Amino acid sequence: NNHFSILQASRGTVKASGNFNANEDAETLYKAMKGLGTDEDAILQLLTSRSNTQRQQIKAAYKTLHGKDLVSDLKGELGGKFETLIVGLMTAPLAYDVTSLRNAIKGAGTDEKVLVEILASRTAQQVKDIVAAYREEYDDSLEEDIAGDTSGHFKRLLVILLQALFKAGEQKFGTDEQQFITILGNRSAEHLRKVFDAYMKLSGYEIEESIQRETSGSLRDLLLAVVKCARSVPAYFAETLYYSMKGAGTDDQTLIRVMVTRSEVDMLDIRSEFRKISPKSLHAMIMGDTGGDYRKALLLLCGGDDA
Repeated sequence: NNHFSILQASRGTVKASGNFNANEDAETLYKAMKGLGTDEDAILQLLTSRSNTQRQQIKAAYKTLHGKDLVSDLKGELGGKFETLIVGLMTAPLAYDVTSLRNAIKGAGTDEKVLVEILASRTAQQVKDIVAAYREEYDDSLEEDIAGDTSGHFKRLLVILLQALFKAGEQKFGTDEQQFITILGNRSAEHLRKVFDAYMKLSGYEIEESIQRETSGSLRDLLLAVVKCARSVPAYFAETLYYSMKGAGTDDQTLIRVMVTRSEVDMLDIRSEFRKISPKSLHAMIMGDTGGDYRKALLLLCGGDDA
């Protein structure tokens, strides 16, 4: 398992720093915030060149050296989207997912996009960890919170995904929707890819086309996300990033969430998938859509330009 995570980590753009010293980093950050004016550049350069694990150690060192919470201090000095991005980078991945889900459910209206993205793209084990951490943090059942906030087939598939039942389920089928839900909710990515191939041979359609025709709204979004993630998680995130910036206005929440959560996982693969669907590279699109320190930090997480 360790070997696997090392292999995976190598597809990220953000790597652990070789000659790491948590106390030195904590002092650099302290100095960047002390006195008149904040050295935002020093903050973003440092934090984007450390792994999340190292950032957690910096947080601990800062507390020991200064008796203060680093994240609170950062929030006091920064603002807006840049602050949101930096706070995201300072949050452990599991906690970040849990908080994102909580905010998606407990905010005004349910942010279904966040539920779909996290539950469709995380591994079965990650989903189990999220459910446990959510209970630990809020003393609530994520399943019940989602069930209480959503409805119909959409709710049913979300709950199946949540239970992380990625094994063949023996169930009687009703409508096409029931069938899609049962198949997509209960099987591994590898198995699903074989199912999609068989579906194509049988019907002459890609399963995505049938989902587009047979379903609508949030259920359609969820089914498509599950299919896309089964085919390729980086391609799914490339598309998510593309649509967060395409057209008028930027969906900064989505942009931040994806750049933070994928920077150490598969950002290199996301970048090459992005190039297949976009006339511009991810780097160029971020350049054109964002500004200031926010842009600088995002470009560092992006890690390079695939012109």
